[in-house]
Amino acid sequence: MTKDVRVGKPSHSAKLIGANRCTLGCASGRFWKTLSSVVGGLLALGIGLLTSVYLATLHENDLWFSNIKEVEREISFRTECGLYYSYYKQMLQAPTLLQGFHGLIYDNKTESMRTINLLQRMNIYQEVFLSVLYRVLPIQKYLEPVYFYIYTLFGLQAVYVTALYITSWLLSGTWLSGLLAALWYVTNRTDTTRVEFTIPLRENWALPFFAIQIAAITYFLRPNLQPLSERLTRLAIFLSTFLFSLAWQFNQFMMLLQALVLFILDSLDMLPAVKATWLYGIQISCLLLVCTLQFFNAMILGSLLISFNLSVLIVRKLQKNLKTGTFLTRIGKLLLHLLLVFCLTLLLNNIIKRILNLKSDEHIFKFLKAKFGFGATRDFDANLYLCEEAFGLLPLNTFQRLSETLLFYAYVFVLLVTVTTALVVAFHNLSDSASPQPTGQTRKCAVDLKPEAAYNLIHTLLFGVLALSTMRMKYLWISHMCVFASFGLCSSEIWELLLRLLHLCNPKRIWVMRYSVPILTLLYLCCKSWPGMMDELSELKEFYDPDTVELMDWISSNTPRKAVFAGSMQLLAGVKLCTGRTLTNHPHYEDKSLRERTQAVYQIYAKRSPEEVHSLLRSFGADFVILEDSICYERRHQRGCRLRDLLDIANGHEMDGPGESDPDLRPADHPRFCEEIKRNPPSYAAHFTRVFQNKTFHVYKLSRNK
Repeated sequence: MTKDVRVGKPSHSAKLIGANRCTLGCASGRFWKTLSSVVGGLLALGIGLLTSVYLATLHENDLWFSNIKEVEREISFRTECGLYYSYYKQMLQAPTLLQGFHGLIYDNKTESMRTINLLQRMNIYQEVFLSVLYRVLPIQKYLEPVYFYIYTLFGLQAVYVTALYITSWLLSGTWLSGLLAALWYVTNRTDTTRVEFTIPLRENWALPFFAIQIAAITYFLRPNLQPLSERLTRLAIFLSTFLFSLAWQFNQFMMLLQALVLFILDSLDMLPAVKATWLYGIQISCLLLVCTLQFFNAMILGSLLISFNLSVLIVRKLQKNLKTGTFLTRIGKLLLHLLLVFCLTLLLNNIIKRILNLKSDEHIFKFLKAKFGFGATRDFDANLYLCEEAFGLLPLNTFQRLSETLLFYAYVFVLLVTVTTALVVAFHNLSDSASPQPTGQTRKCAVDLKPEAAYNLIHTLLFGVLALSTMRMKYLWISHMCVFASFGLCSSEIWELLLRLLHLCNPKRIWVMRYSVPILTLLYLCCKSWPGMMDELSELKEFYDPDTVELMDWISSNTPRKAVFAGSMQLLAGVKLCTGRTLTNHPHYEDKSLRERTQAVYQIYAKRSPEEVHSLLRSFGADFVILEDSICYERRHQRGCRLRDLLDIANGHEMDGPGESDPDLRPADHPRFCEEIKRNPPSYAAHFTRVFQNKTFHVYKLSRNK
């Protein structure tokens, strides 16, 4: 029996079998990839919604919000939160939408004796939009206005977490990374969000759109995108940047850091210059559009961001062949480029501010100058920020909390690897640049850092510096920390690099490390955090502030509707929300004349004569003044940072209490007003009559005599 053995060429049937297997294998691969994407997408939506429900439940359990009176609900919106919510309430109470808009554009109740355009001064378009939506939708019978408002904010938290999840997924290539990022966000809730107790704050509206923007930029920076995908991604970046800018007055400072990220990466050839230009342009166009909607708000036109972006684009055009030459030549060109951009930015910004006579943001620069040690200051506004814990350095116990969930350890590990990689890539790009590289391409290096990973690396570094210097900004950094750490643990590139260094690299080991480490981390987080989260959800509290409730009820019942009230800006925001009375000042501090007015009103806590205080308050049309014992006898801050100390320093008076004062400060000629008025001597009684008091507040009516 013979066998026909053919060597070299496969039979026709063998070719067909191989082709069929390839087709089946490709189809099977596509199926599992699609299934994985569907599962990952559903998990993103699910964990976003669960986070929203979790935070809403904590808010309800902390205040028993569903069972307290309307005035108590409104009082729970403390400080500027109450001011913003009052405009939502004002729009709903207006007889028509047109009258509501007119009341916001020609407002004379937020600042007495002035008519201001609230849509120009403040970022309250979100309140306008929600009030219109509530009036239009058929939900009035089923949902109270306050619940429509807070549920919208908690719903945005679902968007926020989903966007963080997607960003991490895009960076790592696996939705397991997104799941880990979302879980880290929830388990580090103390340091990632404060929405459950500061619901109407502008950042709670803005940060979800900021997260969407970062996700869109991460996708946009991927190489070789299809033209349609790139156009749609640019649209997503534009819309999210626009909504972020519209929702928060500090948008320009956050986007300035983003522009610095682009500038650094573009200068080091780690980002396609064309895409950087698109992003600069989107930032400028979004700010100009917001400026138009805010009736040409001068603070936006005078922002450093617009000046910086224009300077980068101008200098890039003037300084040709920036990315060619030897290493030393490139370094010299970069230093010159940096100097030109910096000088032109300051020049443009100074010219714009002089043309517009802009002084609205000068308090921020005074604060920054004093904070970073460029001379001590006695400026009241700057010291007011310096003495607030939220504007101080990030406390070290923050890192202890982050370490308990392994987030900080994972972040430092990923940061060390990616920073080292970035330095190697940057050195290679600067060294090997004798000729310009083709547009959109990067040279091969022993290690590689994708543009989207490089962007998120510099982003987390710059926002980390911001958070370390200003505690209030930790929410931007630590939420991105969750994204960056989870990306690193699930990144095949990072594990490949480490295993290659250990001479243990093969695809199987990379796969094992890429999935085993995040899965073990997820199991640890679940075991550690689940009992604590259940305890939080089972802990029931109740809102209790009887003194403030009594004050608001008294004002509503015993004062004219057109009465003007003076007092601390935090309390007056609640007065406007709960009673609708007119204010002398309020917490939205981005206006020079308002800051001067606030300092004048605060003389009620300084060492001034009753005649001086009465004259100041009457100059603003005040009919009543509210004194708070918690401010007059403050013990929360140390000496030198109490409100009364800041006023004494600004007035040139020595401070109270043990301790030294600056030698040029002099003893005051009068006792402290808020203390002396309670004794009711004749000189005070001639100008002020006490009409209400409880354990916390004292209300005095001002006499009409001059």
